[in-house]
Amino acid sequence: MVIGFLVLDIHFPLSHSLKEKRKRLNRLKDRFKYRYNVALAELDYQDKWQRSKIGIVTINAQKKVVECLFNRIIKEAEENMDGEVLEHHVHFF
Repeated sequence: MVIGFLVLDIHFPLSHSLKEKRKRLNRLKDRFKYRYNVALAELDYQDKWQRSKIGIVTINAQKKVVECLFNRIIKEAEENMDGEVLEHHVHFF
């Protein structure tokens, strides 16, 4: 059994308030949650208007499946988001 943990550090340059950031972030979280069946949470920068760090967790019997899933999530986040992925880290347990 493999537990995968993906951390995305995101910059939202068009957000000018916490309310705008939350709206963009919730849209992203809902899309990933329902499309990929993963659990998400905001880990850091809760009080910053244009930054967010989210954690995404999934579990599977095979590490390769988790890696492929995280690669799809990273690609989608980089291509289809109102922000920019500054960095990402993947951890396995």
